Amino acid sequence: MASPALLMRVVASAYSVAEKAATIVRNVMAAGDLAIVEKTGANDLQTKADRLVQMSICASLARKFPKVTIIGEEELTTDEVTEELIEDGHCEEILKRTCPAQYTGIKEEELVIWVDPLDGTKEYTEGLLDHVTVLIGIAYGGKAIAGVINQPYYNYEAGADAVLGRTIWGVLGIGAFGFQLTEAPAGKHIIITTRSHSSTLVNDCISALNPDSVIRVGGAGNKVIQLIEGKASAYVFASPGCKKWDTCAPEAILHAVGGKMTDIHGNSFQYNKEVKHMNSAGVLATLRNYDYYASRVPNTVKQSLMP
Repeated sequence: MASPALLMRVVASAYSVAEKAATIVRNVMAAGDLAIVEKTGANDLQTKADRLVQMSICASLARKFPKVTIIGEEELTTDEVTEELIEDGHCEEILKRTCPAQYTGIKEEELVIWVDPLDGTKEYTEGLLDHVTVLIGIAYGGKAIAGVINQPYYNYEAGADAVLGRTIWGVLGIGAFGFQLTEAPAGKHIIITTRSHSSTLVNDCISALNPDSVIRVGGAGNKVIQLIEGKASAYVFASPGCKKWDTCAPEAILHAVGGKMTDIHGNSFQYNKEVKHMNSAGVLATLRNYDYYASRVPNTVKQSLMP
């Protein structure tokens, strides 16, 4: 049998690397010292978990796939990486899947991996553990084509015997796995948006969509999970705060199940290695009925958010 295509090997490794990351996230929390650093302010934090997880993910993937470009959120040197942070396993089930034909010839140097070691850091420091995700997005030709999202604390309120954490993965042309795909209630407009980065613009945009309800939570990964599990109908963020490592993995998973994610103007995100990191024109994402929401974004909001 032919050896699995590069893309499937990268995704299978990213799966195991994300599971290792989740263990690090839980261990740091359990040890009690988060070692919080403010980066640009009280809403932009970095903890010991962010640092260790990024070192673990980047070093583990770089060791196996040395020519792949890996871009992580935190500015860190990789020379402090200890062997215990390295994960060299992979998910067998993913390797058994057939790689979509359009991705079989990909070379290592053509892939860009966008890493958010801990999406929802502020929520992590506040104990809102279900908001927290680890994001590994894989891009080719500037497009998000595969992603892994780990929720280290999935099920954490289910009691002491519950299995903690889960890993969701997806590849365009194959689908997405590790969760139950559910559509939001028909005819209901449930908007999910930012919890800690709200603004007049964010709120103006949401009211223009005339929602039945608004859910405010942390983490881009968490918001997209709410879309694919039917808890929200649209993820709307009319603000420049979000970065490529926040959206790459969630976008790939959303697109793998037929959803859509763009900026507020309807432009696709680009994920090639030269691209600027900020998604300065916001985020609009849905599992279904994208056009309904896109058509209702006010021009005043679009004019305030230039790509």
